[in-house]
Amino acid sequence: MKVRVIAPVAVLGLLAACADTATIGRVSAPRAGFAAVQAQTGKANVGTPAWQLSTAEIAAAEAQSKGLLSGKTISAETAVKVALLNNRGLQASYAELGLAAADVWETALGPVPSVGVSVSGLAGDVSRTLEATLLTAVLDAVTAKPRTKVAELHFRQAQLAAAGETIALAVETRRAWIEAVAAFEAASLTARTQNAANAASELATELGRTGALGAADQAREHAFTAEVAAELADARLEAQLAKERLARLLGVSLGQVTFYVPDALPGLPGTPRSRNDIERLALQNRLDLASGRLELEAIAADYRLKGQTRAVSDVAIMAGAEVEREGGETEVSPVLEVEFEIPLYDTSKLTSRRGALTYLKAANSLAQTATDARADARMAHMAVTGKHAVARHWRDAVLPLRRTIDTEALKTYNGMISSTFELLEDARDGLEAQLGAAEAKRDYWLAETEVTAAIWGSAPGVGGDEEGEEE
Repeated sequence: MKVRVIAPVAVLGLLAACADTATIGRVSAPRAGFAAVQAQTGKANVGTPAWQLSTAEIAAAEAQSKGLLSGKTISAETAVKVALLNNRGLQASYAELGLAAADVWETALGPVPSVGVSVSGLAGDVSRTLEATLLTAVLDAVTAKPRTKVAELHFRQAQLAAAGETIALAVETRRAWIEAVAAFEAASLTARTQNAANAASELATELGRTGALGAADQAREHAFTAEVAAELADARLEAQLAKERLARLLGVSLGQVTFYVPDALPGLPGTPRSRNDIERLALQNRLDLASGRLELEAIAADYRLKGQTRAVSDVAIMAGAEVEREGGETEVSPVLEVEFEIPLYDTSKLTSRRGALTYLKAANSLAQTATDARADARMAHMAVTGKHAVARHWRDAVLPLRRTIDTEALKTYNGMISSTFELLEDARDGLEAQLGAAEAKRDYWLAETEVTAAIWGSAPGVGGDEEGEEE
């Protein structure tokens, strides 16, 4: 039996020539899409990430990280730089970007020409086999362009996700550095409190021997000293744990690399450094919102939805407001000065109910994300301004009063008006006030860090700050 397959093979050869060479050129580079990630993190001002793709690059990154850390007292900026360079989890997340680029590449290549012919059956069976193979290839070629568009949209989402991972790591590293520095500052102040308590305890013992101090008063001083000793041990442990958490984000082991953090956090700025228009900045820059818009576009392309017909704000969708259309024009009444517009497509002629529901689900999810972004931004602004006011009150009101008390207490002690115990008690109270001021300062800097997270957010699937603050 003879079967002529020259024509089908020629057709498949022509189909193979339809590959999208321009798209392939964009996504076939080893670090395709990573320049967009670096640009996004540059806008967020969190540092410049690096993507290592070989053992030599990994070794160079490790050596550079050790050079930045070993034997040095590191700043928050240095900590973030090392984390973006050396954190293995971040490097693993960049693989998702590479896989998304590979998906675009594979789709843009178009159908792979192949003909499977079995000559063991009847001639009619062979003909149907050829027809089915050719039909599948033709369908793949016809739909290659829209499928490539969908793949490219998902690739752009992967870029946003990679940028979100990077920003989230930078924020988490800065937070860990603040907590580590604050923990060591608290341990130092607690140690000073214990020194004062030890002095009072020793004095109580001496006075007890002379009979000038009763057993109850001696026990009271000894008990306070013992309590402060327990607090100091706990503070030192927390400082070491906080440093270990920081080292984990830096991708190093404290057993192999020795580094230090400052003894105290920076002083308060004159005013909070957050922006009053933080809500607008969040709606403009949040990566999860940008990714949500791309998801809507991908769904519209995937289900062949008609062109964009109108746009409404997230507030309108969440409130269930109706959009009036007169004369083919859309009128949307502004709800707030700051709006996040969500594109709507015409689903009236869509035969697939699944497509309509998928689109509506994504649109409402995006509206909820925008509502959450607004709330995050407002809360971040309230927190940073409120924490700054509290820390400033400790610095400008409480601590000056404690210093005045210490000065006057020393005068009365020198004039033999007050006792040594009263002087030591005032000193202990002053140290407690300093500890409270240090904690308030820590809370402000943590709130300042959260402003960055609120403005830039993260893309879907990005791990943000899962752990709560530890007091």
